[in-house]
Amino acid sequence: MTESDPQLERIRKLLAKAEDPAVTEAEAEAYNQKAAELVARYGIDQAMLAASGAGSDEIGTLKIPMNDPYSRDKASLLTSVAYPLRCRTLLHRLGQKVDSVTVFGFRSDIGRVELLFTSLLLQASTQLTRVRPDGFFPGESLAAYRRTWLHGFARAVHERLSRAEEEAVRTAVQGRGSAELVVRDRAQLVQHAFDAEYGGLRAAAPRRLSGSGYLDGHDAGTRANLDPSALTRRSRALPAR
Repeated sequence: MTESDPQLERIRKLLAKAEDPAVTEAEAEAYNQKAAELVARYGIDQAMLAASGAGSDEIGTLKIPMNDPYSRDKASLLTSVAYPLRCRTLLHRLGQKVDSVTVFGFRSDIGRVELLFTSLLLQASTQLTRVRPDGFFPGESLAAYRRTWLHGFARAVHERLSRAEEEAVRTAVQGRGSAELVVRDRAQLVQHAFDAEYGGLRAAAPRRLSGSGYLDGHDAGTRANLDPSALTRRSRALPAR
């Protein structure tokens, strides 16, 4: 996804409209939804080009650093972006912290993951500076609220991207009957390669989070701007505890 990519440019224009304060919330959501659809369509196009021999796309990896605070929650957000886009993730931990995450998949899909994750991390960072517990649970810490807020945010993003990817495959099948098989084969190739490389590693135990921010975070995630142009912006750290 280069700077001159016409599909990327179209996505940027849609997102610029969505960010216009003059548009209504419903209009902004429509623009954002269309942007998510185009990101998914880009992935299908790259898969079809590679399958036809008109393009090259290889399985590879990208290691993305995670900074504290909330490094584990950032890693969860990255995984929530990666899996719908047919990539897998490996967390590199230092005690209770996540130092970095390796994204494993086809190069074009890894590019989509990196772009979307960077944008979503920026959006989450901005919103977390403002959100606070509503006081319904006396004594709840701000850190606990923010962790569950991020969990809800990541879940909503995962749901939106999954729907967009499924719809992109469905509509592509109508015009190109092999798209569903191509996507399925690519997903299996990634999983088999990942298992061959990392299959002996133990899966992390599920986390138990305390805090009341899940629903607020999920609501924010449903309205998040799926902005693939954010890779050109400088990343900002999530706020301190």
